[in-house]
Amino acid sequence: MKQILALVLLAGATVTVHAETAPAKGDAAKAQTIANQVCAGCHAADGNSAAPANPKLAGQPAEYITKQLKNFKGAMTEPNKEGARKSAVMGAMTAMLSEQDMLNIGVYYSEKAIKPNTATMPYDAGKKVYQGGNSGTGVPACAACHGPTGAGIPAQFPRLGGQHADYILAQLKAFRSGDRLNDAGKMMRTIANKMSDQEMQAVANYVSGLK
Repeated sequence: MKQILALVLLAGATVTVHAETAPAKGDAAKAQTIANQVCAGCHAADGNSAAPANPKLAGQPAEYITKQLKNFKGAMTEPNKEGARKSAVMGAMTAMLSEQDMLNIGVYYSEKAIKPNTATMPYDAGKKVYQGGNSGTGVPACAACHGPTGAGIPAQFPRLGGQHADYILAQLKAFRSGDRLNDAGKMMRTIANKMSDQEMQAVANYVSGLK
């Protein structure tokens, strides 16, 4: 009888451990207040920022948004650590957020629909690099990771389609200069270092028009 009781208790303990270590999940409803009071000022309540310098968050993979928030917060104490993403503004905004808040915000904006940009200039040069890369300089096709329509791959690569061209260009330059350190395996830093200013601008223009 004692052996049976011990096994039952052990089984119960095992279940409890698994329950406690289960990965936390985001709750979009709980992010509503933060999104409206904190995020909306720069990114708009629906995640479709009107300012070209501020990224659209709508439709971005939840995991990606959460990771960026954590990287911004971490950079406030260790700005030069691998994985840091430096920004005085975002550092201040994330300082008050808990990990659960970040998960909630990620889910909240991932469920919003991104509004497409209106194409106003030719994209042929950017299309060539985005879809086929540049074999002469070793630049891989952007579509290999971000998809043919720029939708990205959840939990791995961000959505680029419909994003502001100014923001995309700024991030490519930040990767090239080393100001942005939160790309896995230095992937984007390696690629950006092989791109010319003209290629960066062309790709930024092209992806901003993708839907």
